[in-house]
Amino acid sequence: MATIAQTVTDDARNKEQKRKMWAYIIIGFFALTSIVTYAYSEYYIYLSVYLWFGLIYGMCLQYGRFCFSSAFRDLFAVGVARMAVGIMIAMVLFGLVASFVTAIGVSTFHPAPTSIHAMIAGLIFGIGMVFSGGCASGSLYKTGEGNCNAALVVLSISVTQAIFVDIGGWTNKLVPQSWKESALQKGLPESINVSDGWIDQYLAGYVWDQPVMTVATMFDWSNESFIGAFVGNLMIGVVLPGAALLVLVYIFWSRKAYRRKQAKLGSTQSGLVLDLKGYWAMIIASKRTAIAGLILGIAAGVHMFVLQGLRVKFGVKNAGTLLERLGFDFGISVNGTVFDPGYWYVTTQEAQWVGWSLQKMGWENMDNVFFGYVNGIPNPAINPADWMSIATIGGAAVMALLANEFKFKKPTLELATWAIIGGFLMGIGSRLALGCNIGAFFARVANGDPSGWLFGLGMIPGAYIGVKFFNWWTERKMANEMASCDL
Repeated sequence: MATIAQTVTDDARNKEQKRKMWAYIIIGFFALTSIVTYAYSEYYIYLSVYLWFGLIYGMCLQYGRFCFSSAFRDLFAVGVARMAVGIMIAMVLFGLVASFVTAIGVSTFHPAPTSIHAMIAGLIFGIGMVFSGGCASGSLYKTGEGNCNAALVVLSISVTQAIFVDIGGWTNKLVPQSWKESALQKGLPESINVSDGWIDQYLAGYVWDQPVMTVATMFDWSNESFIGAFVGNLMIGVVLPGAALLVLVYIFWSRKAYRRKQAKLGSTQSGLVLDLKGYWAMIIASKRTAIAGLILGIAAGVHMFVLQGLRVKFGVKNAGTLLERLGFDFGISVNGTVFDPGYWYVTTQEAQWVGWSLQKMGWENMDNVFFGYVNGIPNPAINPADWMSIATIGGAAVMALLANEFKFKKPTLELATWAIIGGFLMGIGSRLALGCNIGAFFARVANGDPSGWLFGLGMIPGAYIGVKFFNWWTERKMANEMASCDL
């Protein structure tokens, strides 16, 4: 018996050592990549910054189990607020650091056009992320855990975006004449065939005409001033609405459970005092999620600071200039730019993977606004934002390996189908909103962009619809199975 027990112990120890070895190999690979590329040219440090912050994002996402889909699903399905609270903590902390970066004049953030389109896009995205079982960022980190279903979601989002931004033909009949006229008046280069693309006319003829603002500018405050950055964008734009949302979460989902628990413990407190304690208990309910949110929020803000510093150092406004200096001119937009957000972002770079592949296979993808005019489709091997996404997957893999949570999981046919459908909807929502749950919600809200809250207000009912649909689907499926058993 002692020998068997020793063998089991040795096997467990060997497996743990192998997991740690693979985790170190991943980190070593990223380190080697940074060293070798920097030795070739110091410009590659710009890409390495994206890589290492991507690694931090992946580790935090996996450690805190951060997933917007899980947050809404847990809230609406079982009344658990842990993830929603963790996301809000991360957003406030990101907002704090982002406000500091903005106040000193080195922010890389650029607000998006604000209108009802953000809410509609959020609704579509919210349904999609529940269908697929993971949001855009959640699917990335779950891919790093070996979840093949999550990888399928990422692929579905990416393919959908790459095709959707180049759609034309009969869909042009759906475009309002005002959009078309406004798009043509923009004077875009001849290489951009704006008259034969639905999404091109939507962007150039509608979205670009919407007001671009922050909470600070709504009050006629400068973003770079203390009052604009900290009072406007942070306090009014993030903290107060975030706290108000958490109050609603407490009242409708956590209050009864907390009061019931206190009654069992014999507590004699009641009224406002009890509710304030319950509110605080809800916020600190999960230390793991809170810690991940703390690091994630701070890292997202520091990321902006470092990238802007490098832009000043190299005298550039966009990584497209650096790629041209390095001799890589394929896939650079007509404006000489590539997708280079300067902060945490997801989905656009994954669409570029597919766009670049389709271009290589003969699909002309440089004549539309999304790729040809704004983001480009550079080789994924030298695309800064691509390095961030790959490192996010790698960071999640490192944490999963160290925590013994890495495991290859093959999807069932049903899960794979939902992954594709959900990814399809998220891809469409992302492109309509110019971002996903990170770029269109998390980053925008944290930087005082009101369009982020509009996207979030769309995601909430979208997720609710998705949860209710799955409840109906599950009940229907169980009823059919029971009926078959009766027969």
